[in-house]
Amino acid sequence: MKLALASMMLATALGGAASDASACPALLEHRFERLQSGQAESLCGFAGKVILVVNTASQCGYTGQYEGLEALGQELAPRGFVVLGFPSNDFGGQEPGSDVEIAAFCRTAYGIRFPMFSKSSVRGASANPFFAALARQSGEPPQWNFHKYLIDRSGTRVTSYPSSERPDSAALRSDIERLLAEPAPVALQSKP
Repeated sequence: MKLALASMMLATALGGAASDASACPALLEHRFERLQSGQAESLCGFAGKVILVVNTASQCGYTGQYEGLEALGQELAPRGFVVLGFPSNDFGGQEPGSDVEIAAFCRTAYGIRFPMFSKSSVRGASANPFFAALARQSGEPPQWNFHKYLIDRSGTRVTSYPSSERPDSAALRSDIERLLAEPAPVALQSKP
């Protein structure tokens, strides 16, 4: 009883409600600071959604994909889809700015509203733990900026896409639609 109470108090102190641990897939059990606000957020809040994770950069030949990512996220959000962006300077030094500069660029140049998180490493030994898990689970680490990972609603299946796979590609859209058609796991169906 004391442990459960301590767990609830810790969850409340961290800014979230206490939740059933089984409702959050292990893949999403990570916290990152939001790029836009600096507030820590648990990826468990996205459990039950179809998630497209993208490592981004402001000075890359693929930066124009921000527009398609935002459009895709806005269109499919009502059906349980979300895009998550993770700026990284790992490839070609193409994301040299601070979090404040990156957030301003994304907002003014592309009107980005999808959740983005603080700049971090996404490859190799210094990769943030989420990207390390995505690389392990998919068998493919990011090869360049705008590499994409599509995660199913259960948080157990991860598909990797190269940077050249545009957000509006027929193949990516077909895979997203297939995952959106699948029901959320029972443990997540009562989630708001």
